[in-house]
Amino acid sequence: MDELRRELCEYGRRAADLGLVIGTSGNLSARKGDLVVVTPSGVALDRLRPEDCPVLDLTGRVVDGGTRPSSETPTHLALYEATSAGAVVHTHSVFATVVASTMTELPPIHYNTLLLGGTVRVAPYATYGTPELARGVLAAIEGRQAALMASHGAVTIGNGLEQAFEATRLLEWLCEVYVRALGVGRPAVLTEDQLTAVIERALAG
Repeated sequence: MDELRRELCEYGRRAADLGLVIGTSGNLSARKGDLVVVTPSGVALDRLRPEDCPVLDLTGRVVDGGTRPSSETPTHLALYEATSAGAVVHTHSVFATVVASTMTELPPIHYNTLLLGGTVRVAPYATYGTPELARGVLAAIEGRQAALMASHGAVTIGNGLEQAFEATRLLEWLCEVYVRALGVGRPAVLTEDQLTAVIERALAG
């Protein structure tokens, strides 16, 4: 798991550098077989060291490391149980949090929404680190690579940290486009036919 620990530190620093997290907010994890490495609680992501990241089994029991796992670990583990994800990224990025605090979904105003699976749903508000939040996130992310969390932030999954992190970057961009578009007027939302045409165009090469 040493390589995954190093990757968590790398992507944690990138998240901080890009302004996707601030202070000790946000958390990342990655899975290898029946083990998960997760960022610790109370440590800023831009100050992480590989040895800070505990290794857990899929029940949440710490099998290696002396730090306390992130408080959001229950949601990470629920995502690993319900999906084929190899990594989870959770941030409190500005535009994603704005949308998550005001909307029930992020509508497809740009065709790149399809890269996340379609319209991004907002999970109902629940206290962080609770089973209620985990259940809400699972329902919102079904069939998607991303979900928003009401009055909280965003979560993305991928087959590895690179894919999950790029999904986070794309989600934040889509949220920023939507928020800025609202400042100009009423954003046009793509229809099902328009989105289907994009998919067909992509399949045709």
